[in-house]
Amino acid sequence: MNEPLALEPLVLGIETSCDETGIGIVRGRTLLSNTIASSMDEHARYGGVVPEVAARAHLEALQPTIDAALAEAQVSLHDLDAIAVTSGPGLAGALMVGVGAAKGLAVSLNKPLYAVNHLVGHIAADIVTPESEPLEYPTIALLVSGGHTSLLHVRDLTTDVELLGETIDDAAGEAFDKVARLLSLPYPGGPEIDRAADSSPSGAGDPKAIRFPRGLSKATDMAKHRYDFSFSGLKTAVARWVEREEDAGRALSASQRADVAASFREAVVDVLVTKALAACADRGVPRLLLGGGVIANKRLREVAIQRAESAGVTVRIPPLSLCTDNGAMIAALAADLIASGRRPSTLAFGADSTLPVTEIQVAERVETQGSAA
Repeated sequence: MNEPLALEPLVLGIETSCDETGIGIVRGRTLLSNTIASSMDEHARYGGVVPEVAARAHLEALQPTIDAALAEAQVSLHDLDAIAVTSGPGLAGALMVGVGAAKGLAVSLNKPLYAVNHLVGHIAADIVTPESEPLEYPTIALLVSGGHTSLLHVRDLTTDVELLGETIDDAAGEAFDKVARLLSLPYPGGPEIDRAADSSPSGAGDPKAIRFPRGLSKATDMAKHRYDFSFSGLKTAVARWVEREEDAGRALSASQRADVAASFREAVVDVLVTKALAACADRGVPRLLLGGGVIANKRLREVAIQRAESAGVTVRIPPLSLCTDNGAMIAALAADLIASGRRPSTLAFGADSTLPVTEIQVAERVETQGSAA
C-alpha cells in the first residue's frame, strides 16, 4: 500500500451522493466503465428524492453494479491500483453507504483509498471524455443539478478550486421539479418541463409569453450576490400565475402550459448563462465548463453555446452520461490526484453532506518522518 502508484493507475470510483449508484473504472484518463443503477423510479411516486429510500437502494444496487463495471472493464478487484469514493457533499445516509463500501474494499484488498469531493468530480468528468482535447486551466465551471447550483473558478483540478457563487435557496433542478408539480407534470421535472415547453399545439411554447423574475439579477443584488443564484422567487412567481388562472376558473390549456414551461425554463437558463459568462469576463477566463444533470436541458446547452460564442468564450460539455452523477468522474479525479503525487486518504473520514468545494480530497495521509506513507 506504500508503493508508488502508476501515473496511469487503474482506479474504481464509487458515487452514492443522491439517487444514483455509480461505479466507474478508469485507467489514468481512459474511461473503461461507467455503470449506473438509478433509483429514480422508486422516488417518482413521492415526487422527489427520499433520503431513506435512496440509502436502501444503494445498499441493494452496490454489489451488482460493481460486478457489472468490472465485467465491462474486463478487470478484477485485485487488478485495481486504488479505490475512490465520494465523501460529500450529498445526502448523508446515501454517502455513508458508498463510504462504508469503499473502506471495506480498500482494507480487504490492501489498496489505497482516495476520498474526494463530489462537485469537483463533475469537473473531472471532462478529462475522461473520449477524443476531447485536454482541459485547460484556468476555467470557469457551472455545475447545475437537482441538489447543487455552483459557479467555480478552477485554476487546477487537484489543488485550486474556488467557489464563486452558489444557490442561496433551491437548486435549479429542485426548481424544475417543483414547477413540474405545479403544472401537473411527473417527476423528474427537468425533462418534463423540456417536453411541455416544446409540445404546444402551435409547435412550441413561447419563452417570452410571461416575464418571470430573474433571481439576484437586479443592480441592488449584484454587489453581494454577483455570482449567487436564487430560484425560490421564480418558483413562487410561477405558482402565483397558475393560481390566478385557477381562481378565475380557467383550466390551463396545452398552449398555456407550454408557454409557462418555456417562460420558466428561459428564466432559469438566462440567469445561469448570464452569471457564468459574467464570471468568465470578470476573471479574464475564456473557457466555460458545464456539468451536472440539468445540463441535459437542451435549451440551456443551446443558449450557453450561442451566447458564449458571441462573448469569445469556449464551452465544454461532457457527454450527458458523464454529466449526471457517476462513479467514472470520481475515479478520474482520484487518478489525477495520484498522478499529481497526492497521498491516499486515511480511514479517518466519514460522509460529509456539506463538504466545501475547496476541499478536493479528504483526510489525505500525512507523511511522517521516516515513513513513506
